[in-house]
Amino acid sequence: MNIPFRKDAKFCSSFSYSKTFIAIVVALLLSVPNLVFAQDSTAAAGAAPAGGGDAAKGEALFKNNCAQCHAVTEERVVGPGLKGVSSRHDFAWLSKWVRNSQAVIASGDPYAVKIYNEYSKAQMTSFPNLSDDDIKGIFAYVDKAATAAPAAAAPAAASGASSAGTDGGGAPSDLFVIVLAALVVVMLLVLGVLLVIVSLLSKAVGGGESAEAEKGDFMTRLGASLKKIAGDPAIRSATIWIFVLLVLKATVDGAYSVGVQQGYAPKQPISFSHKLHAGEYKIDCNYCHTGVNRGKSAHIPSANICMNCHGVIKKESPEIQKIYTSIENNQPIEWVRVHNLPDLAYFNHAQHVNVGGLECQNCHGEVEKMEVIQQRSSLTMGWCIDCHRKTEVNTKDNKYYDKLVQLHASESKEALKVADIGGLECSKCHY
Repeated sequence: MNIPFRKDAKFCSSFSYSKTFIAIVVALLLSVPNLVFAQDSTAAAGAAPAGGGDAAKGEALFKNNCAQCHAVTEERVVGPGLKGVSSRHDFAWLSKWVRNSQAVIASGDPYAVKIYNEYSKAQMTSFPNLSDDDIKGIFAYVDKAATAAPAAAAPAAASGASSAGTDGGGAPSDLFVIVLAALVVVMLLVLGVLLVIVSLLSKAVGGGESAEAEKGDFMTRLGASLKKIAGDPAIRSATIWIFVLLVLKATVDGAYSVGVQQGYAPKQPISFSHKLHAGEYKIDCNYCHTGVNRGKSAHIPSANICMNCHGVIKKESPEIQKIYTSIENNQPIEWVRVHNLPDLAYFNHAQHVNVGGLECQNCHGEVEKMEVIQQRSSLTMGWCIDCHRKTEVNTKDNKYYDKLVQLHASESKEALKVADIGGLECSKCHY
């Protein structure tokens, strides 16, 4: 098909394709997406009474008092696994054992003596203050959790596979960033070649191409065209401006990152593995960090808490011997703090964990998967404010919020957020 062209008309002027090149490059730079990786949140299933006890109440009691030494499966930790224990013993025997195991052993009970000797005569902590309902709830939770444990294995494996593209903190992996950068470079190269082809076609149609260029090979013509593009004042100006803007952006980003320790993972005086203790052995965070539910600070565990278990197990380990040395010399273990907010900001763990009902992972990441603890969140003011804007207030069965919920519902159809109860006020954190 013949397309009519005027001989004196050019298909694309130097200035027009320069502007096109500039526009496309700027669009590419601005269109690189901000990758946001959100952690999937899982809702805890409602616990129903089982075996005559309240499993929901028993779960809290188990995690705070039993999880550091016992698993709900048949796995041995410090003590035996508790799967099926309520079917092997009647409640009268179990309640006596929980409240005072040494008294049961001293009575000569064959099974109690056997367990005592089998576990190197380690004394189980007595819980005389637990009521019958408390103990029933604990074993109801054990029965329910032991039944649910096999079913949870498959989803856990699937979730592990789905996180292959990101690291443990939800940030894009280095490989992904490299691939993305390579794709951008390839797109720019392709764009340059296309612009050169358009330039050559425009000259061929307009008859402006020199005889020397017509005789040259493709690479010669390509080099000449690139040289001409590089000499274009508009392209030089755009390149300079893009360079200046990139330098300015890097400077601003650097200024905003001052004091941000995201990814900080210092070497500790003792090689403590959260992956082993919180992940494999399921020790509840509250057992070691005793202040998290009732104070501003979560508290760093003392050597005495470590010795609750390591007074019996792995005493010969070189790392455990450091704990013994600390106790013998009456010197505290000098742990290196990982999460450290500036003094100008006030934060209260009890307010967020006990009242707000937040899990440790909300701020600290999946600690149970960390061999070496590190700061996963930025902990910046913007990060906190964004959380306050998105997080709904748990008002269920709390009469304190009844009037606030009523007033909020009269003005808005959205759920009551932390921002609606003063979560964005400066004086909440700075005073």
